Amino acid sequence: MIELNTVTKVYDGGVRALDGVTLSIVDGEAVAIVGPSGSGKSTILHVIGTLDRPTTGSVRIGGREVAHLSDRELSAVRARTIGFVFQQFHLAVAVRAVDNVADWLLYAGVPYRERRRRAISALERVGLGHRLRHRPHELSGGEKQRVAIARAIVGEPALILADEPTGNLDPQLAIDILGLFEEIHETGTTVLFATHDRSLLELRSHRIVVLNDGRAVDVPNGLAIAIDEAAPPVDDFTVPMTRVAV
Repeated sequence: MIELNTVTKVYDGGVRALDGVTLSIVDGEAVAIVGPSGSGKSTILHVIGTLDRPTTGSVRIGGREVAHLSDRELSAVRARTIGFVFQQFHLAVAVRAVDNVADWLLYAGVPYRERRRRAISALERVGLGHRLRHRPHELSGGEKQRVAIARAIVGEPALILADEPTGNLDPQLAIDILGLFEEIHETGTTVLFATHDRSLLELRSHRIVVLNDGRAVDVPNGLAIAIDEAAPPVDDFTVPMTRVAV
């Protein structure tokens, strides 16, 4: 489903966020991208999600070369294929939960009544059927993230990208939110989430990709290493960078 071939991303000032990343993810995988702050986790999700273009290299989503798509075609890919979940929620202020979710389907051209039906169904799926009319300031942090997840899944995308989705939540809420992602993955959806919280990796044996200095490495026997009590936290996690093809 996703193929990155020797992808680099260099920002103004020469900051190299991604450095020759080669990565393949097949349909239905669940992949945790881990690494310290500044390692390129958000950048790689933005590149995969077509929110940002690579400086060099190739990105293919569903067999289509992203570089060959127009802005309009990229918008269609985002609207129909990809669901996004962000650490900061990015909910519209003073807008009810059901409308925060339903409005996402505007980009896919879904009629009003169908948008509402799907939004209610998505909110019920994440346990917020009783919060449809609540606005963001009336919701807890965990509930806001559930609204964000409902918004991501309302279009039934093949791919979910989550950037530090539990970063603003307490440990128990973080576990609950990860459980939602696991349920989504069990339906066959491909899920990529970026995190620096090693404790979240203890729950299920996801594939783990470590980013360091913009370079990617699959962790051999990923979960065992990631949760090894003798190993350092992910924020300090380094692995040999001799193998960059993933």
